Amino acid sequence: MSFLFGNRSSKTFKPKKNIPEGSHQYELLKHAEATLGSGNLRMAVMLPDGEDLNEWVAVNAVDFFNQINMLYGTVTDFCSEDSCPLMSAGLKYEYHWADGTNIKKPIKCSAPKYIDYLMTWVQDQLDDETLFPSKIGVPFPKNFMSVAKTILKRLFRVYAHIYHQHFDAVMQLQEEAHLNTSFKHFIFFVQEFNLIDRKELAPLQELIEKLTTKDR
Repeated sequence: MSFLFGNRSSKTFKPKKNIPEGSHQYELLKHAEATLGSGNLRMAVMLPDGEDLNEWVAVNAVDFFNQINMLYGTVTDFCSEDSCPLMSAGLKYEYHWADGTNIKKPIKCSAPKYIDYLMTWVQDQLDDETLFPSKIGVPFPKNFMSVAKTILKRLFRVYAHIYHQHFDAVMQLQEEAHLNTSFKHFIFFVQEFNLIDRKELAPLQELIEKLTTKDR
């Protein structure tokens, strides 16, 4: 959520995705911000009474994209072709990029290249009105939840890379509170609606347990 970052000028990696003011999704975003402001993240991620699950997931997917965009924007100076020649999350996990359209066969690439591919791909999905309709009364497509799950699974990988490869830089920049709160919010959300397979979360499993046990 934008309130996590106050009014400080933050460099974003990609342009911020805005939800149109006055739309129902904008109202939902405001509701989410207000609930988050109370500090209870478990409550904040719950589907508000009478709301459509697809719309709630859509609003939050846009919000997480913006948060990760901002967080990765703070460490781009530390994430280069030289420092991160592979997109990894520690020694055991390496990610190869494929989007099924432009790049069908997974390719090995540096972390900055992978994250550029990933964030551009997510942005394209969010901008697609047939997938993420912003107008009231326009239904979500049948494959919406499947696309949303892929978006969230991929966004998780950016968190995993930041934690494993750039946490020193995050601490140096005094951004760890923002990173931890954002990630905790993300994890509570995907857990609430079972949006990412447990095996996909393995690179940060210990951290997830640490962040979530005291809130059970």
